[in-house]
Amino acid sequence: MLSNDIISQILLGFISFLSNFISALSGGGAGLIQLPALIFFGLPFSKALATHKVASVALGFGASVPHLKKNNLQINYAFLILISGLPGVLLGAYTSSILPNNFSTTLLGFLTLFLSFYSIKQKKLGSTNKKIRINKLRIIIGSLGLFIIGFFNGYLSSGTGLFVTIWMITIFDLSFSLAVAYTLIFVGIFWNGIGALSLGFKGNIIWSYIPVLILGSLLGGYFGAYFSIIKGSKFIKVVFELVSFSVGISLLIKAFL
Repeated sequence: MLSNDIISQILLGFISFLSNFISALSGGGAGLIQLPALIFFGLPFSKALATHKVASVALGFGASVPHLKKNNLQINYAFLILISGLPGVLLGAYTSSILPNNFSTTLLGFLTLFLSFYSIKQKKLGSTNKKIRINKLRIIIGSLGLFIIGFFNGYLSSGTGLFVTIWMITIFDLSFSLAVAYTLIFVGIFWNGIGALSLGFKGNIIWSYIPVLILGSLLGGYFGAYFSIIKGSKFIKVVFELVSFSVGISLLIKAFL
C-alpha cells in the first residue's frame, strides 16, 4: 500500500493535479489517470474508488471559480441537472451494492467510445450557444437522459461526466465551454458528493490520502477551467474527443481483465 512518505505524497499530488486539469478541460475523465494510479500504488479497487470519489468533489469546487466569474450559467439548467440526476445517482449507488457491474462497464465503455466518434463526425457540435426555446418535450427528454446518466454515475462512478457534457450540448444546444461548466460544477460537486457519501458510509475511504488529492483536484480544476475559458469551445472539443476515446478504452480494458 502507498506509504505516507514525502515523495509518495508529492507524486500523488502531481497525478491528482494532472488528471483533474485534463478533466476540467474536457468535462470529465479524471478517473482515467487518478483511479488507476491509486490502484497501482497498492489500494484495492473499492478503496481506490471511494478515495478518488471524495477527491473528485474538490474538482468541482476548483473549476467553479473561473466559470462562476464569467456569470453565464442559468439556474434552470442547474436545477434540471440536480433534480433529474440526483435520484438516478442514489438509485445507481444502491444498485451497485446488489448487482455485478462487468456488463455495465462494457456497455459504458462502448458508449463512451461512441461519444468520441460522434463528436469527431459532428464538426460543428458545441461550437455555438444559441438561445433556443425550451419546450416541455425537450425538458422531459433532457431530464430522462440526465436520470439515466446519474444512474450510471452512482452505479459505476467512472466516466459519466463526459455524457452529461455531450447531453447538454445535444439537447439544449450549449457550447462545449458552457456545457463543461455545468458538468464540472453540478455533477462534480453534487452528483459526486452523493456518491462519495454513499461510498464513505461503507468505510472504504483512505483519509490519509485525501488532503494531497484534494489539493491537486482544487488546483487542477481551477487551472483547467481557466485554461478552457481562454482557449474556447473548439479546443475543448478536441480534448473531449481524446479523453472520451481514452476513457472508453480504459473502461473496456477494466471490464475484460
